[in-house]
Amino acid sequence: MHANQHGINIEALLAHVPLFNELATEEIARLARGTREITAARGDILFHKGDTPTGFYLLVYGQVKLAFTSPNGGEKVVDIIGQGQTFGEAVMFTDRPFMVYAQALVDSLLLHISKTAILDELDADPKFGRKMIAGLSMRLHHLVSDVESYSLCSGRQRIIAYLLLDIPGNGGEGITVTLPTNKGVIASRLRAC
Repeated sequence: MHANQHGINIEALLAHVPLFNELATEEIARLARGTREITAARGDILFHKGDTPTGFYLLVYGQVKLAFTSPNGGEKVVDIIGQGQTFGEAVMFTDRPFMVYAQALVDSLLLHISKTAILDELDADPKFGRKMIAGLSMRLHHLVSDVESYSLCSGRQRIIAYLLLDIPGNGGEGITVTLPTNKGVIASRLRAC
């Protein structure tokens, strides 16, 4: 077992990442050796736009926003990352810098899976490559759905759809919605420009 200062089982966490859930124990162990823990306080920047990717991230707990700043100083939130989600996979393969910055919205714990560990597994197992492609394709599908929503739905419709995402079926008579982050971040995430 590969654990760290927080006593988390890195191998168990990696085994539950959709990109890795079909890997053998030995393969997960190799990835775990190329993984490090990152503790981020609220407001900490994990990477800046223009930084060179050295791997990708798994959010163990907390919340991270991916955003960029427009030339006039406005912020556009591209995505809000929640527990168990990964980010940074696609750009890691391009040898290009990050197009967004990542900032912790609350105190967060992340795992950074190194690019070297990923490339070593890709060299060793073609099935691993197919899983990575499938995961990246799902992310692309999600982004295309976002663009469709921005293009075809009104602001009110986008807000309603966002709020309905986390409501369980059979909500009963009344439903209480707790926003996962502040309204400004959500508004930036949902607006087209």
